[in-house]
Amino acid sequence: METGLHWIEQYGYGGLFILLMLGVLGLPVSDETLLVFAGYLSAKGTLRIEPAFIAAFLGSVAGISLSYAIGRFVGLPAIEKFGHLIHMKPEHLTASRRWVERWGKYSLLVAYFIPGIRHLAALLFGAAKLSPGVFARFAYAGALVWSASFIGLGYAAGEEWTKFSPLIHRTLTVVVLLMLFALSITLSVCLIRRVNR
Repeated sequence: METGLHWIEQYGYGGLFILLMLGVLGLPVSDETLLVFAGYLSAKGTLRIEPAFIAAFLGSVAGISLSYAIGRFVGLPAIEKFGHLIHMKPEHLTASRRWVERWGKYSLLVAYFIPGIRHLAALLFGAAKLSPGVFARFAYAGALVWSASFIGLGYAAGEEWTKFSPLIHRTLTVVVLLMLFALSITLSVCLIRRVNR
């Protein structure tokens, strides 16, 4: 992790872009910590917040787009066969598949907030041949919210960012899951009302 933080300090926006692209693609990079650190560097004046956010957003978009392309053009059997190369265990793929089947394209909005799901959702949607336009609309909106959330938290935390970094991730994951639960209840109620009319 120290290497990633050093990369951002040394290479700035380019380092942030590359690391997030590789992290979202599935390499072992602590994405949230990098985003919080970029927010901290922006608060400190080492980076400017607007270009840091743009680099983070574009890196996330590039990573998830590459994952989608791999899934679309390589296919699920190859992913299952060679998944160990990106530290993908069969149980991760099974959990991600259940998540995607349950939430559909909407899972792309929140997949970034859940490690493991983030790395595999795009592969699964690519293998399922979800249209590129639908994929982009939902995945890129998720990238926007995810990048802005963690950079904003790092910016707000300032010098305290190291204390809050692990807590931030756990808290946001719980909040996102609660929001999904509330959304599923709301959608179920709306569907029941429509059927009863």
